Amino acid sequence: MSQALLTGLARTSRPQSAVRRFLALDAVVTGANGIAYAVAPGPLGEFLGVDADLLRILGLLLALYAAGVAGLASRPRPPVLGVKLVVDINVLWAVLSLVALAAWLEPTTAGLVWTPLQAATVAGFALAQWVALRAVARTP
Repeated sequence: MSQALLTGLARTSRPQSAVRRFLALDAVVTGANGIAYAVAPGPLGEFLGVDADLLRILGLLLALYAAGVAGLASRPRPPVLGVKLVVDINVLWAVLSLVALAAWLEPTTAGLVWTPLQAATVAGFALAQWVALRAVARTP
């Protein structure tokens, strides 16, 4: 990802602001997803072909994770180790989503579309956060 693309996506040329914005966007999307899973696991589980209890647990975990990511985003200078942890967790989530799809989930057509789509979104957050963090490290 080039610096120009990063600047365009983050709508700022300041790398520290880019990190915070990508963290904040991640927190909003993840939090919304988590709340939806936690509040409506039955209907969403039926729609996606995923067990409602699994969705409820994932929803609660995602909501807690989103709160942590939001906490990092709210800091003027998010700690590098914290941002790296978010990147690593996002990569792990994306990979495990695809593994679960291939290994044990039996989704509906909607679930078959949704799972790789959300995995790609989470991987995109990881990439944007990692590139922004690298730009911060290069800034004097």
